Amino acid sequence: MKTRYRSLDIFRGATVCLMILVNNPGSWSQIFAPLKHAPWHGLTPTDLVFPFFLFAVGNAMAFVLPRLKEQGPGVFWRKVMKRSILIFAIGLFLNWYPFVRWHEGSLEFIGWVNQHNSEKGVRIFGVLQRIAVCYLFASIIAFYLKPKAAWFFSIILLLAYWAFCLLGNSTDPYSLEGWFGTNIDKAILGISHMYKGEGVPFDPEGLLSTIPAIVEVIFGFFVGSYIKNTASSTEPSSIYKMLTGLFVAGVALLLTGFCWDMVFPINKKIWTSSYTVYTVGLAIITLSTMIYLIEVKNYKGFPTRFFEVFGKNALFIFSLSAFLPKTAGLFTSDEGVNFWNFLYKKIYINIPGDPKFGSLMYALTVILFMWAICWWLDKKKIYIKV
Repeated sequence: MKTRYRSLDIFRGATVCLMILVNNPGSWSQIFAPLKHAPWHGLTPTDLVFPFFLFAVGNAMAFVLPRLKEQGPGVFWRKVMKRSILIFAIGLFLNWYPFVRWHEGSLEFIGWVNQHNSEKGVRIFGVLQRIAVCYLFASIIAFYLKPKAAWFFSIILLLAYWAFCLLGNSTDPYSLEGWFGTNIDKAILGISHMYKGEGVPFDPEGLLSTIPAIVEVIFGFFVGSYIKNTASSTEPSSIYKMLTGLFVAGVALLLTGFCWDMVFPINKKIWTSSYTVYTVGLAIITLSTMIYLIEVKNYKGFPTRFFEVFGKNALFIFSLSAFLPKTAGLFTSDEGVNFWNFLYKKIYINIPGDPKFGSLMYALTVILFMWAICWWLDKKKIYIKV
């Protein structure tokens, strides 16, 4: 078997594709249930997208970190810090962009804190920011600790987060109002810089819930290393041994997460430890299935070619999918129409039947548009990396 697995690129590409799909409906009020996040406890297919991407970040680390170890700590810190800071800065830029807004018929600058309401301001954290922080700390752990020590440290982090939740509020530790991390985010980030989509200041990508998310990346690193080391073997049966090991590990983690859910509910918004374990199990099973179909059975159908181009410019295309609608918002007509939502407002919204179909059709159109950009970049051998 070749040492470069296409399935890893396709897994990452499919994850980014789904991230763009769920973030770009025609209307946020017209979304099919599987494309929504769970209201609180539990999960939907949408709740698998972000952890799967962090898992894929860990997979990629397994192929890069050995070279950084050979080059020494100086190169490691320079490259990892640079990448983490850039990803975080891009996320913060997108939160603040386009820096101006329409207010009472005129454009005004968006300040770090809203001049009309001191409890509103630029959100500090977000998806890209969490990716940056998780990548940074997971890289440090994987670089300086041996695999067994990194494994035990990851378990300690998951258990410690559980303990923090219980100690922070022993009577109601897992509710929106009772979760301990919100008070810490308020104290450090400030209410004006937190997410308020739940109706109250609460950040689903806040400081404390990042702890178990870091473990998601570390587990992805373990799996990537296992795949990489097995791929270098010359034994014909090595890939089957590898797949068996992955399936067993995936099922074991899946069951562990399910059992842990009974006392520490699976919850994406506070990223519980049970959620980390459960989604890692699902990610391993999904990736194992893809390796079997793509690498062993040599499947080369349209889905593999479609998702692969997304995986080659993953962070760029995800950032672009957030940048374009914000830019379009500056040129919106009185009817709420701009170049980004024109198709939905003028065509898809008029599709007969359930209005959710029109909203979904628009999201799929966005996916095709983004795919065309990725396809062109891949054809020109342009790969935009941070």
